[in-house]
Amino acid sequence: MKKTEFYIEKSADFCNAVAAIAVVGMMSVTAFDVAMRFFSISLPGAYDVVSLLGAVVVAFALTYTSIQRGHIAVDFVYQKVPESYRPFFDLFNEFFGCIFFALLAWQCFVYSAALKSAGEVSLTIQIPIYPFVAGVGLNSGLLSAYLLLHLVRAFKGVFKR
Repeated sequence: MKKTEFYIEKSADFCNAVAAIAVVGMMSVTAFDVAMRFFSISLPGAYDVVSLLGAVVVAFALTYTSIQRGHIAVDFVYQKVPESYRPFFDLFNEFFGCIFFALLAWQCFVYSAALKSAGEVSLTIQIPIYPFVAGVGLNSGLLSAYLLLHLVRAFKGVFKR
C-alpha cells in the first residue's frame, strides 16, 4: 500500500508541475495579448488557449491539492462531532469522493471519445478539445485512486477501535 501511495504522490507531483506550467502559459498569453492591444493587434485564439489551459490548471492540480489537504474544509461541523464518530465521517467523505471522481473520470473518457469522433475543435484556432477532456478524466481517476487508498485507511480506522 505504501508503494501505491508513493506512485500516486509522484504522479500528483508531476501533474501539479504541468498545472504550474499551464498557469505560466495562461499568464503569458494574457499578458502578450494585452500588450499587443496597445499596438491595435490582438492575439488570435488567446481566449481559446487561456480557456483550455484553465481546464488543465484545475484538473491537474486537484490530486496534489487533496494530498496536501489544501481544499477548503467545513471544520466547524467536524469539530462539533465527538472524536469517536470522526472516523465514520472520514469513511463517508472518502467513499463518496472516490465514487464521484471515478464516475467523473469515466464520463470524461466517454465524452472525450465522442469529441474525438465528432472532430470537435476550439472555435478560433481549431485546437482539438478531446485531449483536454481526457486530461480531466485522467486526473479525476488519479484522485479517485488516492481517495480509494484513504478509504481503505479510514475503513481500518473505523474498525480498529
